[in-house]
Amino acid sequence: MMKNGIPERPVVAVAGATGAVGREFLKVLHELDFPASEVRALASARSAGKKLPFDGCGDVPAGELVVSEMAPSAFEGVDIALFSAGGDVSKEMRQAVLDAGAVMIDNSSAFRMDPDVPLVVPEVNPEDVRWHSGVIANPNCSTIQMVVALKPLYDLSRIKRVVVSTYQAASGAGAAAMDELYDQTREILDGVPDEELGVKAFRHRIAFNCIPHIDVFLDDGSTKEEWKMVAETKKIMHDDELAVSATCVRVPVLRCHGESINVEFEGDVGVEAARAALEQAPGVRVMDDPASCEYPMPGLLANTSDTYVGRLRRDPSVEHGLAFWDVADQIRKGAALNAVQIALLLIQE
Repeated sequence: MMKNGIPERPVVAVAGATGAVGREFLKVLHELDFPASEVRALASARSAGKKLPFDGCGDVPAGELVVSEMAPSAFEGVDIALFSAGGDVSKEMRQAVLDAGAVMIDNSSAFRMDPDVPLVVPEVNPEDVRWHSGVIANPNCSTIQMVVALKPLYDLSRIKRVVVSTYQAASGAGAAAMDELYDQTREILDGVPDEELGVKAFRHRIAFNCIPHIDVFLDDGSTKEEWKMVAETKKIMHDDELAVSATCVRVPVLRCHGESINVEFEGDVGVEAARAALEQAPGVRVMDDPASCEYPMPGLLANTSDTYVGRLRRDPSVEHGLAFWDVADQIRKGAALNAVQIALLLIQE
């Protein structure tokens, strides 16, 4: 049976299957037992022929997937294409995916702000999948975890302003960045002077350091990562008047982003009302017991699927303000899981 043009047992292509997010796609497909009739692993020509372990899902048994070259013909017969191969590749392959009659769910920034492309976080704006024209964009990882926590609060009272500072893991810059954090930490502990450290993935050393610079700087002094959080949040929340100020920082953590968030509401929202809303919200887990030193920490939450919220308290600097801290695995909920959840929405629709 077809729903919204998507079979109930779709053929799924994972584009960029050999990368960190691509491999996470395969893990999530298995863990959610996604109802696929076939899963294809696609990557660049140099990766063609490689075998990737896959634990199976739907009608696809556990075993290995042989990687095929990502060429236009590879999408023939595909229903859903999960993309994490970079914006240039997504743009190059978009027409081939559409010509195949498939829906592209894209993890890059290539289409996020296109007015004809929905930008979807299933816990926040699932209804937006209904108006896609063949492409649905996955938001930036730091935006995803923030709006998952903002949505139940916004439903209590419209949010006027958000101030967020991010503490983003090295893995957000790829596998080479994680390796650099390992290597530099070892080098510093071995007494290697700063000027001799291997610095390639970032502009400065990442070990024992924080770098307030993610992506390129824009003319107004903000970075593109910060601009993404501002623009994407407005689009996802359907509120162009929502004021957002972001400062994005890379920290020496391997996996999971942390965010310090201050929210100003139009009306009064008490801490307990906010806590109750967050505890009932899908995709949110409240971890907030200061007396027991319980709060979310990136180092302990890798490979989890929820957005964890703690340090919930009033912000006395504004009339109707709350402050909190949230943590999520940016490779999982910030990328692969969110995209697969969108694919499930397509089937349900």
